[in-house]
Amino acid sequence: MRWGLCSLGPGPAAVARIWGLPRFPCSLGWRGRTRGFVVRSVTGASSQLPSSSNGRYRDTVLLPQTSFPMKLLGRQQPDMELDIQQKCGFSELYSWQRERKAKTEFCLHDGPPYANGDPHVGHALNKILKDIANRYHMMRGSRIHFVPGWDCHGLPIEIKALSELGGNTQNLSAMEIREKARSFAKAAIEKQKSAFIRWGVMADWNNSYYTFDGRYEAKQLRIFYQMFEKGLIYRSYKPVFWSPSSRTALAEAELEYNPEHISHSIYVKFPLLKPSPKLASLIDGLSPVSFLIWTTQPWTIPANQAVCYMPDAKYALVKCSTSEDLYILAADKVTPVASTLKTTFEVISTFSGADLENGTCTHPLTPGKASPLLPANHVTMAKGTGLVHTAPAHGMEDYSVASQHNLSTDCLVDEDGVFKAVAGPELENKAVLEEGTDAVIKMLRAAKNLLKEEEVVHSYPYDWRTKKPVVIRASKQWFVNITDLKATAKVPGQPAVRVGFS
Repeated sequence: MRWGLCSLGPGPAAVARIWGLPRFPCSLGWRGRTRGFVVRSVTGASSQLPSSSNGRYRDTVLLPQTSFPMKLLGRQQPDMELDIQQKCGFSELYSWQRERKAKTEFCLHDGPPYANGDPHVGHALNKILKDIANRYHMMRGSRIHFVPGWDCHGLPIEIKALSELGGNTQNLSAMEIREKARSFAKAAIEKQKSAFIRWGVMADWNNSYYTFDGRYEAKQLRIFYQMFEKGLIYRSYKPVFWSPSSRTALAEAELEYNPEHISHSIYVKFPLLKPSPKLASLIDGLSPVSFLIWTTQPWTIPANQAVCYMPDAKYALVKCSTSEDLYILAADKVTPVASTLKTTFEVISTFSGADLENGTCTHPLTPGKASPLLPANHVTMAKGTGLVHTAPAHGMEDYSVASQHNLSTDCLVDEDGVFKAVAGPELENKAVLEEGTDAVIKMLRAAKNLLKEEEVVHSYPYDWRTKKPVVIRASKQWFVNITDLKATAKVPGQPAVRVGFS
């Protein structure tokens, strides 16, 4: 058996050896002589070989012959897509399979996309994967029930609609905003639906559902009322993530964290006002004592209501070598804090955190206002001084402490993220994350209660829609009580709590 191409003399076969054409066994039907080797010329093939004055090697290139176009130019691509749709009958496929007889029915509920923009690759991935599942079950003999829909409510649509208006939209009424959002959603739905149909997705496009439809909203309200009757809906005043840029509360799932966020880190003195009995015996006759706290949110200092400590931790009374002031902080944080403040601390005595019970300190911005010393489980030694400044309106753990000890939870920040008038003339109408922070730092420095201020880069929550930082502020919000639902779900044999209607 002979392998390869055997030339009887100079000619194309010799060139075949030079340019490395594939060798084939003779038993596969290839003749061993060059003149028996069939070649065809393909337009453009000469560009793959070295240029030649007479192009005599052009016919030695083996390429398949096909009428399929190598590329589609201009209107050829959309025209080809439409031609394929018509020939394959994509538009009639869903109705055809619904009319045929089938023993089983496969229903796929469509998690709707937001009607807030043009179709993109995410839509394609979602719809095509669903279409694959539907067609698989159809080919196995099932009848498919697939009604597509669109989520027409929510901030993504509202933000997009308002951004198209430009200028000042603060003066628009709620009804005007809803109408503009509705118009925007309708236009987005038409764009997306047209694309989904062009992609050949098999669905009941004539009966799509939309969450802004009156019938759909009526059903939502009916379910909401049933949940209310079951005691699952309640309104409460508590701290929540709040986006000043979109003026709304956010769930944890609506946050994204920016690891490069820059905040102002400060060390602040809270002068001791009334020592606990144990602490009184330690500082008898000594100069004034202050508690040291650290925070990356200086704008929350005006709302301070307490200073929390860890009951089981060791705390130290120290003397600063630079100012000779007396400070109290966690014993484990003495060295790192002194290093940060570029000084040294002399430890005078140590004691248990429980010995701070019933003590109070003075608010650093409001002389005469007492901030009690309170035990709390959320205090850690990971960062800071082991003492935590507590502003119940701006922290979940802080709010919990306030609930246990009947502290004020008044919020000094409005929906736009600026200080209210109740915060005082020096802070009123200042954005808390911008000039409001600078104003608080200036006030602390003037009160001689600021030990250090520096910028720190850390991870911070942002609104995933506007890509701007959020705050935590207390406000009245509606909540779903899932505690009872969890308890019922865990009881074996207990019927599930039904939320719906007949």
